[in-house]
Amino acid sequence: MSSDPRDPAALIAALSDPVELTARLCDIPSVSGSETRLADAVEAVLHHISAGPGPELDVRRDGDTIVAGTRLGRGERVIVAGHLDTVPIEENLPSERRVLDGREVIWGRGACDMKAGVAMQLSCAHALREPSRDVTWIFYDHEEVEAALNGLGRVARRHPDWLSGDFAILGEPSLAGIEGGCNGTIRVEVTTSGVRAHSARAFKGVNAIHRAADILNRLADHRTETVRVDGLDYRESLSAVGIRGGVAGNVIPDECVVTVNYRFAPSTSLAAAEAFLREFFAPHPIRVTDGAEGARPGLDRPAAQEFVRAIGGTPQAKLGWTDVSRFSQLGIPAVNFGPGDAMFAHRADEHVECGQVVSATRSLLRFLEPTQAAGEV
Repeated sequence: MSSDPRDPAALIAALSDPVELTARLCDIPSVSGSETRLADAVEAVLHHISAGPGPELDVRRDGDTIVAGTRLGRGERVIVAGHLDTVPIEENLPSERRVLDGREVIWGRGACDMKAGVAMQLSCAHALREPSRDVTWIFYDHEEVEAALNGLGRVARRHPDWLSGDFAILGEPSLAGIEGGCNGTIRVEVTTSGVRAHSARAFKGVNAIHRAADILNRLADHRTETVRVDGLDYRESLSAVGIRGGVAGNVIPDECVVTVNYRFAPSTSLAAAEAFLREFFAPHPIRVTDGAEGARPGLDRPAAQEFVRAIGGTPQAKLGWTDVSRFSQLGIPAVNFGPGDAMFAHRADEHVECGQVVSATRSLLRFLEPTQAAGEV
C-alpha cells in the first residue's frame, strides 16, 4: 500500500477502521476551495465499494461534490451527507493520536468538523450488505464559506433529482447524539444618522455613534425566548456582532452601523424574522445582509422515529444553522448526527474522541441494516 495518504488505496485499506480512516482523511488537506484531491480520493473509494460484496452504487459527480446511491427498490430512501472541506489549517496537520483527559482522540484540522463524519459515512457504505432502505451518500464541497458556493446547494439547483429522499442525516458533530433541525439565521445592518461637525464644536453636529446607544440598549434589554417546536426546545438569540462608524479623530460622525445577528426558532420563517427586526428597531432603517431559513426536526416521520430508536438517547435541538435547512427546503426532514464535539470545531486544538467515531458508525449501520451485527465496524 502507498504511504501517501492522498492515495485512495490508503483510504480503502482503512475502511473497516473508522478511527484510522478519520486520521487518513484529515491528512488529505481540503481547505474550502481546495477539495479536489480529497474528492478524487473519495470518488475512487466509492467505486471500490460499489464493486465489492455490498449493493452497487450509482456514483455521480458535480464539481467536487460526489453523490452515490443504491438502486434496490426499497420503499424509502435515506440520505447521509457530509462536507469535505475544512477551515484553514493552524499548524494542526498532520493528524496525531493523543490522549486527552484519559480518552484517545484524533487531533488535527477537520477531525471534528467533519472528517470523522465522512469516515462514518464511508465505513458504513463499505459494511452495508442488505440495507433496509435505499441509501444516498453525499460528499460535498464549500460548506465552510459563503452559501453561494455550497456544493449541496449547487446540486440542489442543478440536479434536484439527486437529492430525492424521505429522510436525511447530516454528519455534523453532535457528540454522536441526535440534534434535530436547526435555528434560522438573519444578519442585518441597523443605521443611525447624524450631522458632521468639527469635534471642537460638537454642539454644531449630531453624533450618529451616540445615537447608536438606543440600538444597543434595546438589544441589552431584550430577553429572547425558548420556543418548543415538534417536541424540541430552540433557544433564540439576538445580538450585536459588529459596529462601525467614525470619520476622523476630530470629526463628529454622521453615520453609525450596528450589525445584528438574530437566531430564530424554525417555527418562524425568514420573512417573519425580518419583519420582527424592522419593527424592533423602528424607526432606525435596517438592511438585510444575509439570511437562511431554519429547519423543523421532522421527528414525527416514521423514518426519523426509527432512527431515534436505533440511536437511543433523547434528541436535542440544534441551536446553530446547518445544511439540514437545505433538505428542509426540499421537503425532506433532516437531523444532525455525527461524532465530535462542535465546541472544538474550527479551533487549533480540534479533535474527536475515537470512541465516538466507532459508536456513531455502529449506530448508523444498525439503523441502515438492523440485521447487521454491531461489531462489524
